[in-house]
Amino acid sequence: MYLGKNYRKEGISEEMIQGQFSSIVKRKRLVDQQFEQLKAHVDVGDILGAKGTEKRTKKKRYVDMIANPEVADVFRKRAKVVSGIRRTIDSLGYVEVESPVLQGAAEGAEARPFVTYHNSLGRDLYLRIATELHLKRTLVDGFEKVFEIGRIFRNEEISTCHNPEFTTIEVMNYLLVLCNNN
Repeated sequence: MYLGKNYRKEGISEEMIQGQFSSIVKRKRLVDQQFEQLKAHVDVGDILGAKGTEKRTKKKRYVDMIANPEVADVFRKRAKVVSGIRRTIDSLGYVEVESPVLQGAAEGAEARPFVTYHNSLGRDLYLRIATELHLKRTLVDGFEKVFEIGRIFRNEEISTCHNPEFTTIEVMNYLLVLCNNN
């Protein structure tokens, strides 16, 4: 949602409340329709930004998109890049597959998994830390060329360079895997 040209930076004040930055939008600085749109999409406690060095929250991206329309452009560009990669790999004869996100064992990488409990099964399951082994199993099942664009979850450090949840692309060709393993 874009608040439009009538949105003024003066309408936002930022304060430190209980050790957290809070942004407060003053209604009189927004056009009525924009204020109603903002109320419909923003929960109490959402962080819009901070004075000085700009900090953006990834916790609630829709708030970031309201305050910074260029963020929505990044989402659109990313979607086009992913679509282009998918079309290119598909045109080379690869079959896109989806491997399970919840797995009975953490496998395929040296990483600590996120663990969740499945009530119906009465057991722990792990969010996947890699797609590699499931894709190799698909090759064994008879597919010659497979790929997956999927989310990976690793319960490790968080920093500006490392996110515990990320998207990867894994591409496998039976002949290449066979040659590399011999």
